[in-house]
Amino acid sequence: MIRDISRNLSPERLMEFQETFDLFDKVRNQKMKDTNKVYSIHESHVYVIAKGKDHTPYEYGTKASIVTAYKSGVIVGVAAHNTNEHDSKTLDAALTSANSNRDKPIIEAVCDRGYRGRKEVLGTTISIPGTVLKRDTEYQKEKKRKMFRRRAAIEPIIGHLKSDHRLSRNYLKGFVGDEINLLMAATAFNLKKWMNNYLQMLLALLLTTLFMLLWQEKMKTGELGLLFWKLLQ
Repeated sequence: MIRDISRNLSPERLMEFQETFDLFDKVRNQKMKDTNKVYSIHESHVYVIAKGKDHTPYEYGTKASIVTAYKSGVIVGVAAHNTNEHDSKTLDAALTSANSNRDKPIIEAVCDRGYRGRKEVLGTTISIPGTVLKRDTEYQKEKKRKMFRRRAAIEPIIGHLKSDHRLSRNYLKGFVGDEINLLMAATAFNLKKWMNNYLQMLLALLLTTLFMLLWQEKMKTGELGLLFWKLLQ
């Protein structure tokens, strides 16, 4: 079909569709063990990501980086990567995105062992779990232990982004669509987190107001002891 279409097209039209024809030829000639294979005709930028897990050994799509705040868990930076590069090489884009949304640059980033290879990126110290040093005091050991345990809090955030905010499957076209989908999922997660905090604050305010009204009413009738007993129950 490519040869037949090429014969019937003018040189100008042939140049216009040459990139598409090259994609078809690449798909037709690629072998099973070739690198940089095309896995989707309409999404040719998609690549395979080895997960190393029993239930999902491979995933097909675009690799995404997510940066969250240490205490609050708010997503402060996201980045999509159009090539399947090592995790340590994705830190530049991720930290650049996070620093653009902050007043102060990030001093220290806590990562897992998959980010080995770099100790500092854009002025940010990269901390990775490792063996305990003999020169560390008990306070330093406990501080590192808490810090690396806290890093695991990003795993359920990624799970919620995939299951609740449509990050597991993207219906937008091209790599730009991948970036938009990632940004919208992170925005939805932060908005939902803000709404939950706002509702909790509103509920606490309503309960406080109700308690004050009951307090004033019981003070008038002399039933303050009965009120405390009911609250304890």
